Amino acid sequence: MKVLYSAEQIGEAVERLAREIAADYSGKPLLLLGVLKGALYVTVDLARALSAIPDGPSEIVMDFVSVSSYGNATESSGEIRVLLDASVPVEGRNVLILDDVADGGLTLKALQALLRGRGPASLRTGVLFDKPARRAVDVTLDYVGLTLPNAFAVGYGLDYQEKYRTLPYLAEL
Repeated sequence: MKVLYSAEQIGEAVERLAREIAADYSGKPLLLLGVLKGALYVTVDLARALSAIPDGPSEIVMDFVSVSSYGNATESSGEIRVLLDASVPVEGRNVLILDDVADGGLTLKALQALLRGRGPASLRTGVLFDKPARRAVDVTLDYVGLTLPNAFAVGYGLDYQEKYRTLPYLAEL
């Protein structure tokens, strides 16, 4: 496998994202809403990095959702099915959706619409990896860690048939 981003490069991207997010949410409570399974690693690492910034969010709450827009198909339909909903209400909260990768954008766009309908005080979206060459719809990404080429990548949350997700780096399969 060819390494696309080393563990050190990913760590630097997470730290940069934390500084950007901390500046935007300074003194405000923040709900980090990770999209399982892929965003587990970036959500935890970002929460830790944010907690280390003195002028960051006043409170950080982590929660997770699991959604599917693929069903039995290989391409996203854009209509999501909630497999695991947030356990923390989003109404009136500053919510930051965190995903591992923005690929076609259909799932993220649908998740944004679903959560907007629940009345958050603010709603932003962050991804560790952005793959703009595969974008099928215009989706708002407020925070982007690293850009990916149009290649099949695994590691740091991204998987192939549930394998390779735990690699500390990102590699082309």
